[in-house]
Amino acid sequence: MYRGDDPTEVESLFAAHGVEYEVRALPSTGPGPFVLIETDGEFAGAIGAAELEGLFEPPIVRPGERDEVSPGYRAIFELFDDTLFASMRRRALLAVSREIEDRAYRAGTGTLRASFQRFSAFRPQVDAYRHLAADTDLAVHVYGTADWEPPTIPDITYHVTGGDDLDRFWVLAFDGGDEGHACGLVAKEESDEYTGVWTDDAAVVEEILAALAAS
Repeated sequence: MYRGDDPTEVESLFAAHGVEYEVRALPSTGPGPFVLIETDGEFAGAIGAAELEGLFEPPIVRPGERDEVSPGYRAIFELFDDTLFASMRRRALLAVSREIEDRAYRAGTGTLRASFQRFSAFRPQVDAYRHLAADTDLAVHVYGTADWEPPTIPDITYHVTGGDDLDRFWVLAFDGGDEGHACGLVAKEESDEYTGVWTDDAAVVEEILAALAAS
């Protein structure tokens, strides 16, 4: 992490995920803060801190219309893949969820399962999921407690939950479809924040999907 004297939001994100990093000084006349990423000691890329912080303010657009998303938005998903996060706000989880939904949209086939805890939390996402179902061959399953009646949408199946552990979790899982790009998110609500994990591990994603299907 290259920056001036002031810490950045990116560092708190690193700390929440247990990501190791070093801070190196930038002169006051130098560029803005940025992150240099290495893999096995080799240079893998450099991303501006402002782009990474964009994770906290993801664009609200339907799947398939996200060309304007900054490179840092997707890079952060890959950087933190298969890591636990100790603390994350709802806005950041929305960004991760949209990346998973976008992968499902691009694949166009397979199964996507999403638990919003409450159907009322799904309400702001209805239009996006309507397009997701209409524009693809995905089988979409939505889970939540029945505090609101969602509209009937072809190829979307609703599952009412209640009084079980699932109601405390924000879960999203995509089996990868024909492209084989499985990914998933499991986050437990802890007061105003969430703890959990997101992953590209196909075996883990399969377990998440199976747990949802059995609920």
